[in-house]
Amino acid sequence: MQNFLFVLAGLALLIAGGNWLLKAAVDLSLKLNIPKIVIGMTVVSFATSAPELIVSVNAALDGFPDMALGNVVGSNIANLGLVLAVTIMLGPIDVKKSFYTTDWPVMILASLLFFFFIYFDGVLTTHEGIIMVVCLFAFLIYLLRFQKPAVEEGEEEIQINLPIYKTVLFLGLGGVALWGGSELLINGAVGLAKAFGVSERIIAITIVSVGTSIPELAASIIAILKKEKAISLGNLIGSNIFNILAVLGITSIITPIQVMDDGLLKSDIFWMLGISFILLPLVFLPKGLRLGWRDGIVLVGIYAAFVYFAIG
Repeated sequence: MQNFLFVLAGLALLIAGGNWLLKAAVDLSLKLNIPKIVIGMTVVSFATSAPELIVSVNAALDGFPDMALGNVVGSNIANLGLVLAVTIMLGPIDVKKSFYTTDWPVMILASLLFFFFIYFDGVLTTHEGIIMVVCLFAFLIYLLRFQKPAVEEGEEEIQINLPIYKTVLFLGLGGVALWGGSELLINGAVGLAKAFGVSERIIAITIVSVGTSIPELAASIIAILKKEKAISLGNLIGSNIFNILAVLGITSIITPIQVMDDGLLKSDIFWMLGISFILLPLVFLPKGLRLGWRDGIVLVGIYAAFVYFAIG
């Protein structure tokens, strides 16, 4: 029971800390006169990936590498098989052209890069992490230079004006909450794994990964209830790209990540690649550039099968 409470408290702190850090980071960027387009593509993206990053770094440093890897792989599967699926079952979304020209190809390339780095030797090394972070910055530069009109569409949403003391307070609280939340989450997750006699990987790809995807799911449901534009497919794909290139890249630069549970290489990583690949035909069939409730059922089915086989 104590371990379960640790997990819940850790998730609550991670969600609150991520929100505080996001507000402070955006407000500070605006005060420094950084263009909104740059804030949207860099500051916001990094801040929303902060829970995954802190959990993965902390887990790797504490000697739980499978927690770090399982968190990212599980989050990427949950973003598509749970968050996107629930969103499009509640209301259809139109997919932009950038999906097949930029977003989806980059997500696939990032996923394949991660696959080739880790599959054959079972370790993500420091120099591989550097390559991943360099690829991330190359992607961001490409977006800012060649995809500027697409990025600027949502920039009006960035309107935060806080007193300087609140900005500093949110930065401090956000950082402390993220670190404390990650400690509680990891300790609780490891405790649950021991209590139920399962590997840390199982807990990471189910409970931990879903927990770090809760902010995206909440944002999607709130947008639909308010009859606003639902969270875009591009945002979720962007989150998956950041999870691989930024979270795993930065974590492996700080400390190499060694796979302990073979299930991650024999099963989980293929589920991640599979659900990423299947998005392309779902977007084009039966109606072009549109995702509806039938596609949501397919994605949820894949996610349910993934969880069933992972636990089984």
